[in-house]
Amino acid sequence: MANPDAQGVTGAPFRLDVERGKIREFALATGAADAAYLREEDPVVQPTFLTTTFFWQGEDANPWPAVELDQQRGLHAEQQYTFFGEPPRAGTRLTCQSRIGEIYTKVGRRGGEMTFAVMYTDFRDETGRLVARAKLTGVETAHPPDTGAATQDGASA
Repeated sequence: MANPDAQGVTGAPFRLDVERGKIREFALATGAADAAYLREEDPVVQPTFLTTTFFWQGEDANPWPAVELDQQRGLHAEQQYTFFGEPPRAGTRLTCQSRIGEIYTKVGRRGGEMTFAVMYTDFRDETGRLVARAKLTGVETAHPPDTGAATQDGASA
């Protein structure tokens, strides 16, 4: 069961240097063939590049453990990015900070209760301007998934 007291928990700020080589590697890893990512001297990042922030944040910067979702029943439900202008380019130094937003429940289509938790990460440039915001939504189902063990007639156990 999620911890409702986690709402508002904020991680320590951390730095993300947007590097040309990392933009190129990310583009190649995701199959992006656009020359703008691969050949420009100061390429703009792909919209999902900011996912790499997880490689840069230290333990004290990540408030997600405070949510306490049961990992046996947890799923990554959604990842969304909002840019407040042009996406950052190579050479930009971003300061990032994550906080836990809403925690709420809904009844699923199969009747079980699902608990949703949202984490926001803000990305600010050297001037303090909000460049982008990431929204991560995790969900915990009421029951663990069926293991899928099949019986001899092929039906699930």
